[in-house]
Amino acid sequence: MDKSSIFDYLLNLMRKNKLFITLLIFFFCVIQVFSQGLKTKKAEIEKLLIKARFEFNNSQYDKSLESSKQALVFSFKINDDSFIAQSYNTLGGIYNECSEIDKAIEFYNKALIYAQKVNDNSLYNWIYGNLGSAYYFNNIDVERGIKYYEKSLFYAIKANDEAQVEYTKINIASAYMVLKKYDRGLLEIQDIKQRVLTSGRDDVKMSMNLLLGIYATNHNKKSEAEEYYAVAQDIAVKNHLDTFLINVYENYVLHYNYYKEYKEAVVYQQKLDALSMHVYSDEKIEKVKKAAAQIELDEYKVQLDRIEKENQKHQKNLKESKLIVILFIVILIVLLLFLLTLYKNVKIREQVNVELMKVNEVLKEAKDKAEEASLLKSQFVSTITHELRTPLYGVIGITNIILDEHKELVNSPHLKSLKFSAKYLLSLVNDILQINKIEEKRIVLESLIFNLTDEITTIRNSVEYIADKNNDKLTIEIDTEIPEFLIGDKLRLSQIIMNLVSNALKFTKNGEVVIIADLKRIEGKMYFIEFKVKDTGIGIAKEYQDKIFDKFVQIERKEEDYQGTGLGLSIVTRLIELFESEIHLESEVNVGTTFNFTIGFEYDEEKSKEIINNIVVDLSTSQLYNILVVEDNKINQVVTKKIIQNSNMSCTIVDDGYAAIVALERELFDLVLMDINMPLINGFDTTRKIREKGIQTPIIALTAFDKQEVIEEALAAGMNDIMVKPFEPSRLYQVISNQVKNKENAG
Repeated sequence: MDKSSIFDYLLNLMRKNKLFITLLIFFFCVIQVFSQGLKTKKAEIEKLLIKARFEFNNSQYDKSLESSKQALVFSFKINDDSFIAQSYNTLGGIYNECSEIDKAIEFYNKALIYAQKVNDNSLYNWIYGNLGSAYYFNNIDVERGIKYYEKSLFYAIKANDEAQVEYTKINIASAYMVLKKYDRGLLEIQDIKQRVLTSGRDDVKMSMNLLLGIYATNHNKKSEAEEYYAVAQDIAVKNHLDTFLINVYENYVLHYNYYKEYKEAVVYQQKLDALSMHVYSDEKIEKVKKAAAQIELDEYKVQLDRIEKENQKHQKNLKESKLIVILFIVILIVLLLFLLTLYKNVKIREQVNVELMKVNEVLKEAKDKAEEASLLKSQFVSTITHELRTPLYGVIGITNIILDEHKELVNSPHLKSLKFSAKYLLSLVNDILQINKIEEKRIVLESLIFNLTDEITTIRNSVEYIADKNNDKLTIEIDTEIPEFLIGDKLRLSQIIMNLVSNALKFTKNGEVVIIADLKRIEGKMYFIEFKVKDTGIGIAKEYQDKIFDKFVQIERKEEDYQGTGLGLSIVTRLIELFESEIHLESEVNVGTTFNFTIGFEYDEEKSKEIINNIVVDLSTSQLYNILVVEDNKINQVVTKKIIQNSNMSCTIVDDGYAAIVALERELFDLVLMDINMPLINGFDTTRKIREKGIQTPIIALTAFDKQEVIEEALAAGMNDIMVKPFEPSRLYQVISNQVKNKENAG
């Protein structure tokens, strides 16, 4: 049955059931009356808050306080968290202006509690901005004030409020200038300066001129500073902004004292004193103090009224229960009529169901084909990577053997090219496998303890040779506020940064690449860190910036051949998505490129200490072991044997699993290196037969398959660990040593 037929059917039913329609009209009328009353109350609160702000701007603090208090009481009565937050925020502003700082901060924090319930960006911007002003303008903690201003700026940008962005940046600049960081202050307003001076609001324009005057004063530009102060003064006088005018006079006094023109300084000091006495009269301030206790009392009264109303509501509900039962019976009768009518449409629905079943069969067949195609793709990727890794193990191993045995060829460009090509091909294989894993959602983030500085330093050391080759300067900048130990998936983070840094170095010649880690915010135990990788390379044109994160995409280069698969940034994007984050790009051709992303990591000091204390440090000396290698590939036999002999261990090689069983029955070995893909009998079945005979010698699987693909079957067969070819010799030595010692400890 399509949507139009269902709609027509319901209309016909409603025409036949007038009682049903009458009930609907009754309910809609009740809802409409309630909604209209609520709108009227909200409009009244809004009017009070506007009135309070107007009175505040005209220095009528006692009147503004009364309006704000009424707005707060009414807001509690209708239980509107947004209006409660606004009322508390306005009260905080009044007390802040009257130098009741503790009370002001208390009201701002109350406002913040209710703002969190509505999660309004504009409200957050307003409250954090006022908290910043409380700490800054009252000289309590200017640095803390700047942090609150930065939070305010974050929410202003999020709310896309250009006016608040300008206002907040001006406050931040003003705070830095109080700290005598004049250049930093000017930097904060540089991007809005011209716009504000030409088309900004009068109060913002006045503040901008005042800041520029302060900057000029402290950079020995006396006449320029006085011009800015004059403009600020004219705007304040014109708009009757007495509190702003006080600020202008204060800076005039500082200006003339700075240039030792004390007569002028005295003139403006007198103006300042007179205006301050008018604005902050003792009578006004006394009224504000007395009202503080009354506001708290009103809060308690509102809470008691709310409890009483809830009780009355409960009693009313009991009285109305009979009416509800009657309505329920009426609705039940209507539903019975509805069911009787539906019965007539059973045959139509049955026919529709038959058609839907046919469609479902077609969809199921399409789904099965899609799943089969996905499985075939996974099998193809797995097979290809295995078939490529096996010969690569031989190529890399034989190259290392030649370099070890023929020292005169260490600088041979041909051998270097061979080794580079093999490693490049291995990197391509790993990239393809990584993309396939991510797309099939087979990657799960781990929670391991790590030192961020150590991880980034390791990455820098790993790519230092690329920087040297391209004559690049590679530096790191890590925020000292970041804890020494964090908990998260350090491997995936290293993959992300390694890809971005390698990419930056590849496209930068005779320039600089910077790795930056900056603590942005803390939420409970989660520390959110912004990472940036900046370079001064060739940059990316705007038309390509949306494409570079796609798979196998390479931007066309005209002058040089930049090798690569086009998979690196695609892998980075998908790994960052696993962290529930996203990557951003800023780039300009021939200027440089910046990638940035933010990831949250857990910081738990107790948990970190526990993990560190449980780390076992192996300080034992190396020993000689007798190793059995089960490998059918002749080249791989040579490579593995050479790696083992280079560590002064003895090595016996057999070609298949049956020969391995015979060897283990005749001779005592410390460990077995077992290939998985072998003729006659594979490595898994060989291991099972060995375990059935009661032989407990540690067995390590050597395979070119991805570890996650074979780990379950390997452990089930009785294997102790897995090594994926090709591998670093040092890693093999470590695994052999650990497994032999584990067996000795178990024995």
